[in-house]
Amino acid sequence: MATLPASGASKRIATLDIIRGIAVMGIFSVNITAFAMIEGAYFNPPAYGGADGANLALWAANLIVIDGKMRSLFSMLFGASMLLVIQRAAANGESPAKVHFARMAVLFAIGLVHYHLIWWGDILKDYAAVGCLAYLWRNASVKKLLCWAAGFYLFGMLFFGSFLVQVLQWDQAAHAPGATKKVVEQWNDFAAMLYPPAVDIAKDLALHRGSWLGIAHYWVVEKPFSWVQGLFFFTPETLGLMLFGMAGYKSGFLTGEWDDRRYLKWAVVGLALGALASLILAYVDVESRFYAPLVFGGFICGLAPFRLIMAFGYAALIILLTRNLGWLSLRIAATGRAAFTNYLGTSLIATFVFYGWGLGYYGYVERWQAWLLVPTVWAIMLLWSKPWLDHFYYGPLEWVWRTLARGKLQPFRKPKPTDVAAAF
Repeated sequence: MATLPASGASKRIATLDIIRGIAVMGIFSVNITAFAMIEGAYFNPPAYGGADGANLALWAANLIVIDGKMRSLFSMLFGASMLLVIQRAAANGESPAKVHFARMAVLFAIGLVHYHLIWWGDILKDYAAVGCLAYLWRNASVKKLLCWAAGFYLFGMLFFGSFLVQVLQWDQAAHAPGATKKVVEQWNDFAAMLYPPAVDIAKDLALHRGSWLGIAHYWVVEKPFSWVQGLFFFTPETLGLMLFGMAGYKSGFLTGEWDDRRYLKWAVVGLALGALASLILAYVDVESRFYAPLVFGGFICGLAPFRLIMAFGYAALIILLTRNLGWLSLRIAATGRAAFTNYLGTSLIATFVFYGWGLGYYGYVERWQAWLLVPTVWAIMLLWSKPWLDHFYYGPLEWVWRTLARGKLQPFRKPKPTDVAAAF
């Protein structure tokens, strides 16, 4: 098991940091669309931002290679890291429950601030809430963790599957002769998520091209609890992913303890099957002219098992390629150690570029043009994270999180070599 230099009082597990670093970078590649234009464009290119040429190619590439896979990895790493913190708290004679729930409470509060005042796509509050549930499985064996994880993940698939059946029934009923007003409204409400009408697009553009106060007022006053629905819908899947991550940590899979041949098998099978299924869905979406139930159901339900195995495949490949901890691996690991700061930092950068309180490019760029910001932000992550962590124990927001959760100032700046020598 490869380790990195001490951070605070403990060694870092290199593979966890490296996988987390790649995941947080990958997530920004798909989130950029949600920063730059209307929400419906995320799943559905014809809704906004361009649906042909480079725009379509970029959508397909993200769907096949990244979308859902990096979020799954990030969720699994959250579960693994959460368990690591719990175990270290117990080893240090601290109360694991006190340490864990204090961390989750602070994370939830930060997530709410992020959601209401910066960007509506926050996942931190959801992780905090689900992380409180995942604590119940901290002492479970690998076998039990895998069984519970599979159960929750399958339940999430079936839950969305039942909703998809309902949507198909709405579609059939709404287009049947003599359709009632209620049925037509039900279908139109669903279709509007992927094909928003012009009036909704105009309202969205006006909001995000306006002032920060206007955007904050919308999420704080008009939509204060809109996040609850998303948390309700995605808790089973997220909890399943966290438990998979805890199992991956306990089994040694995520910590790099398996042999190379075993990792290679997981990488080949997981990536091949996941990419093939994603490629098929991309083709079917295009051929169906992005039929709304297919776009939604195919991604949420149809790809769910393939996203999972592809996430495991990515983890195996990343571990294989970074065994030697070369210079790039160390840069990525630092990005993962500061993932909290990097995640929130992407929101600040992207909203500044696209929202009206910043440069105001929201809705003015095509999908491929918006994505040009991604490699720039990746470079920023890789450039700042390691030099910072060479001089400080934590990323700036990691330090804030730890300080608030612990209730006292945590060590921040590492002593200079001359200071250490003077101590002796």
